[in-house]
Amino acid sequence: MLVCLTSPGVGQSGCCRLAGYHPRKRRRRQAYPTDLTDAQWAVLDPLLPDPAWAGADGGRPERHCRRQVVDAILYVLDNGVKWRALPRGFPPWQTVYAIFRRWEDQDVTETVLDTLRGRARVAEGRRAEPSAAVIDSASVKGSPEVGAPTRGYDAGKKVNGRKRHIAVDTAGRLLAVQVTPASVQDRDGAKPLLEALRDYTPTIRKVWADGGYAGKLVDWARGELGVDLEIVKRPQLHCFQVLPRRWVVERTLAWISRCRRCDKDYERLPEVHEALVRWSQIRTLLRRGP
Repeated sequence: MLVCLTSPGVGQSGCCRLAGYHPRKRRRRQAYPTDLTDAQWAVLDPLLPDPAWAGADGGRPERHCRRQVVDAILYVLDNGVKWRALPRGFPPWQTVYAIFRRWEDQDVTETVLDTLRGRARVAEGRRAEPSAAVIDSASVKGSPEVGAPTRGYDAGKKVNGRKRHIAVDTAGRLLAVQVTPASVQDRDGAKPLLEALRDYTPTIRKVWADGGYAGKLVDWARGELGVDLEIVKRPQLHCFQVLPRRWVVERTLAWISRCRRCDKDYERLPEVHEALVRWSQIRTLLRRGP
């Protein structure tokens, strides 16, 4: 079995689980802060689907190590560069983007995120599947690549672009994400989010939200999904105060925005932005460990 090297000094512990690559072509001298460590790759590699050539149908082995593909995705995510602007040390951008989209078609990021989140919860003495969640949204500016059919204007935040609606567990770990035009009201965007949350995590029975979700949505969630949606109201005092439950999801939105590719929406397709949000949280969970 050939060893796929991703940096000088990386041996068998740093190679892909399924080798089949020429080692000379896989060495990359330049290391970036976004590169996965050997320990992080050892956790992520078994969670990725096997390449087609390793299956019963066979085929031509992949030319590029999947660890380098993941490093390239994280480089784009953290630095906010264009896919075409990937440094030469990475695989060709066409290959990276094609594998990125292929994994999305296979729901890889959802599976990986669920597994890592479950392990982190078990390590804390909790059940792997949460029973409570917190939801919120954030409007982000859209670049010229965001087409008119999928963008809108948020009059309250004065933002022209898209809005990402997220659901997290009580520790702030991402459960589900939905991207809509910024003109969509929170209570309208919450319906597909809660439906996706029911599909991804059917154990959810309690959800906290802010005042923007009050109204008919509370009755709809209880009647259609069997979920108790509780509104956490802001106090009347005109001073800063950490609101119970709500601060958790707001912190997660801030974590997502720290990735330059997610600080502004540069994606032509909303599902690509959703995938990058999930990759940002996968990276966070890998860095924290189980």
